[in-house]
Amino acid sequence: MSWRVANTCAERKFGSATRKQIIMFLADKASDDGSGIWCSKGTIQRHTELGETTVKRTVREFLKEGILVETGARTCKNGFTVVYRIDLARIEALELTAEPEIETGATVDPVQTGPGTGATVAGLPGPPRPPNHPKTIHKPPTREREAAEDEEAEKILAAYPPDRLRGKAECLGRIRDILDAGTEVEDLLQAVKAYATESAGFTRSKVCFSDNWFKSGRWRAYVEDIAVNREQSKAKEAEMLAGLANWVTDKHPLCRHITPGQIDALLAAELVTQAQIQAAGIRS
Repeated sequence: MSWRVANTCAERKFGSATRKQIIMFLADKASDDGSGIWCSKGTIQRHTELGETTVKRTVREFLKEGILVETGARTCKNGFTVVYRIDLARIEALELTAEPEIETGATVDPVQTGPGTGATVAGLPGPPRPPNHPKTIHKPPTREREAAEDEEAEKILAAYPPDRLRGKAECLGRIRDILDAGTEVEDLLQAVKAYATESAGFTRSKVCFSDNWFKSGRWRAYVEDIAVNREQSKAKEAEMLAGLANWVTDKHPLCRHITPGQIDALLAAELVTQAQIQAAGIRS
């Protein structure tokens, strides 16, 4: 746990109570530089008691905004868990929650900057103003996030074969529903592209129009294939990193072929330490 990261996040506005709750949970898992956050979306959901869809969508937003950065993956009982880093520079650029101090000029009896003591009875001070007294005037919600989601849906629909587009408004609505249910934007985009490539030579009697394709859930098989391929890639990457970690611990001569990117991945996955890297004669 890093008090520095937690305090930095606590002093900033994130746009909603849900976003603030999730970033504070992640900050609780971070090192002082914001790195080393190793917890699945299911873990976040269980501890924050938020909906799974909400957690996935919020993490996706943080990644898109650069607040979170994926730095690697670690093995777990269910396969692999992504390792995140909180970008402190991005956090510090956010609006502060504290109110600005307002100069009121000199007075004969200067007003104390601390909380008032209230009325007194028999010389005893009254209760001070509670520290959580709300004074912030919240800004009305903007449509920036909605515009970003519309842009994502438009991008996905634009990848569908143009000769089979039908019912644009319905398609965009179904795409947004699919994304809100937890499907990643890039996964759905790749699913549409895969279908477009696969069906390029189909006759008109075999093709599927866009409204039916999204409505009937034909995209699911492609998304599932993408997930399987991703897990296989992660497994191969984990296997490769395990082999590189063995080279480092054994100080194998082949260590000189390990790239800087692989060193970063090994450190992020906590498979080796900086001391072991240096002992193996590798430049970090």
